[in-house]
Amino acid sequence: MKASISALNNGLRTLAAAAAIAATGAGAAHAAAAAPAASQPSVVIVHGAFADGSDWAKVIPLLQAKGVKVTAVQNSLTSLADDVAAAKRAIDNQPGKVVLVGHSWGGTVITEAGADDKVAALVYVAAFAPDAGQATSELGKDLPPAPGITKLAVDKAGFASLPPAVLKEDFAQDVPAAQAAVMAATQGPIAVKAFDEKTTVAAWRKHPSWYIVSKNDRMIQPDLERRFAQAIGAKTTELPASHVPQQSRPADVAKVILDAVAASK
Repeated sequence: MKASISALNNGLRTLAAAAAIAATGAGAAHAAAAAPAASQPSVVIVHGAFADGSDWAKVIPLLQAKGVKVTAVQNSLTSLADDVAAAKRAIDNQPGKVVLVGHSWGGTVITEAGADDKVAALVYVAAFAPDAGQATSELGKDLPPAPGITKLAVDKAGFASLPPAVLKEDFAQDVPAAQAAVMAATQGPIAVKAFDEKTTVAAWRKHPSWYIVSKNDRMIQPDLERRFAQAIGAKTTELPASHVPQQSRPADVAKVILDAVAASK
């Protein structure tokens, strides 16, 4: 009986030792697999007004196919401070360096949130790029207003949205009508007061930047976009697209982001 118990104990000790070795090997293998991913910057995408994270559904798989970790922030669009906080949480959750992408209003957000030391580069997509101390509503006042921005519908709570016809004609005029209808249904209304909130920093003064100008933009004047790109010293790409090139020309937008990722390794 004693011999049987002794044999059982020896067997258990052998199994425990084997499990420990296996766990050590698995941990080492996991670390080895994780190392290349951690060495490549992650991409954090900040959507604009009248949209949500799904606005980037065509670009995200193109980045993932290249092994890039991508996070699309879901902005509350209630204030600049709230959206910056959401972006910063996403940045904090990345394993290493970050390429921060902002579309439209998201450009104002990444200008503030992008001062984080983990951020390696900024990509502005048809986006605002204010300097420190500027509010979005102050930008481009010397230019004729873009057609779409004059047709906002504002509810009694002070949140602006785009009527479906305006979204189709002025926001996403180069996507199929059925797609524009879905975009209208999933859009995020933005608090009008957010446009009057001033940035405190300009992250583009600290990090290299890329800028995509949408030549057919009817929400932000293309000449204003060109002015932003020049002011921040960005590597600039012009696309014959509406305000949402991520929807109508996703491969072109993904290429610019991947260029920023490659330059940030």
